[in-house]
Amino acid sequence: MTGVSVNATGSNNGQNLDNENRKIAIMPTLGIQEDETAVTFVINKEDHTLGNSLRYMIMKNPDTQFCGYSIPHPSEEKINFRIQTEGKPAKDIFKKGLKDLNAVCEHVLRTFESSINEHKRRNQSAGIENMDQS
Repeated sequence: MTGVSVNATGSNNGQNLDNENRKIAIMPTLGIQEDETAVTFVINKEDHTLGNSLRYMIMKNPDTQFCGYSIPHPSEEKINFRIQTEGKPAKDIFKKGLKDLNAVCEHVLRTFESSINEHKRRNQSAGIENMDQS
């Protein structure tokens, strides 16, 4: 996930048409003074796979006071992702969590591809050795 952009919306419940077309949006908090250390992000077209992985990465950050997510309804493809921090902007913690999770995913992919290539190389070598013995 590269090029992450997080945008705030002016809707009253975070579910206007513009918000639904965005991958990530900020859900406004009604009746509470705007606080950049406590934010709910709406992540569209995602489920528990991203939600739990991202929650784990963000909770590893020592500036995180609380991090959790919910899926409003099983038929909705979106996550409400809440972050509260110890003073840093929640948006920064969220972006760092996404970047850290992306780095872990890239490492897993590189390791997997390397293992596949090593397996193919060994099988190719074994096949050549078996042909020499015939």
